[in-house]
Amino acid sequence: MPRETLTRGQIVRAAVELLDSDGIEGLSMRQLGGRLGSAATSVYWHVQSKENLVVLACDAVWEEIDLPDLDGTDWRGAATTMAKGMYAMILGHPWLVPAMSTHLVYGPGKARHDDHLLGVFETAGFTARDADQATKVVFTFVLGTAVGAASEAAWKARLSRGGGDEAERLQETITRMTEVAMRFPRLRAQSEGWSADDQGVTAEHDLDFGLQTILDGLQVQLDARSGVGCTEPCSGPG
Repeated sequence: MPRETLTRGQIVRAAVELLDSDGIEGLSMRQLGGRLGSAATSVYWHVQSKENLVVLACDAVWEEIDLPDLDGTDWRGAATTMAKGMYAMILGHPWLVPAMSTHLVYGPGKARHDDHLLGVFETAGFTARDADQATKVVFTFVLGTAVGAASEAAWKARLSRGGGDEAERLQETITRMTEVAMRFPRLRAQSEGWSADDQGVTAEHDLDFGLQTILDGLQVQLDARSGVGCTEPCSGPG
């Protein structure tokens, strides 16, 4: 594709697809150019560097998160929708977390998300300062919860790209992890107490439980600020 007809948007979309399939280590300007039918030099002309391309790709995937209507949804429902959207987005792009650990990511995609999440809490009645703190708590929790699942997805993808029997290598790793856990009493008791059903819902349960706990705590602060449930004057948070 000639330089004149190639656009930055096309390059970023192709980069996201390549990152999804091959991970950070598989991203190269030459391979990306091949996907686009263009020379690597044309790709560089539009995005300057591979490092800048990674930042652009990271920011682009934040556009995938749906933003709930602030007027038509209660604040807890809106915060939950955005948190689950972020979680699903990260799992859909397992390369994002390692990329964000080495690149400063901030652009219109992430800014759009951050601004709307602030709006969720400000609409609920939180002050600007408390809304900022609330967004950080939710963001950090969702990111932390998604790291494990995203890392597992990225690891499995590397196994499949590496050839060999993926299922066998996965089972070998699980066996080694179990052997280590069995050396510690609480981990052993926890592992022995799990049922097949428990292991099938762990990730979703962790996300739902954590979100409810966080939002319950924020609700207490919000009620204290508005005086709901107080028999004596409430000082409120902050």
